[in-house]
Amino acid sequence: MESKITIFHNPNCGTSRNVLALIRNSGEEPEVIQYLKTPPSTAQLRKLLKALGIRARELLRQKGTPYDEMGLADPKWSDDELIEFMHVHPILINRPIVVTPLGAKLCRPSEAVLDILPSPQRGAFTKEDGQVVVNANGKAV
Repeated sequence: MESKITIFHNPNCGTSRNVLALIRNSGEEPEVIQYLKTPPSTAQLRKLLKALGIRARELLRQKGTPYDEMGLADPKWSDDELIEFMHVHPILINRPIVVTPLGAKLCRPSEAVLDILPSPQRGAFTKEDGQVVVNANGKAV
């Protein structure tokens, strides 16, 4: 059975790992797309941006990317150009992005994913940094 949840995931990112764990804590096994290994096409990026309800610039990641070297802060870049840059340099895509039947969301902070998960949390969850975000009853704290 195909998963009804997709995460655009970077396993080197703590926020992304926490989001993946929260999805699994709801009893779901998502489709995991390691977008640095398998970058989304420009068409997929356009579809994601539409689902997220944001402009391309709002999906750009600055920290740890070639954002500054590429001069991407310059307002001269169109959405189409920024989408192309994200396709060619997927490290520029902010993460994690989660798509569920309830919507799509850039899940920063990680507990933002709770708003779009179709199934409730099945138990307590503590983020890697020690912050408790779900109690033993599966309720957000």
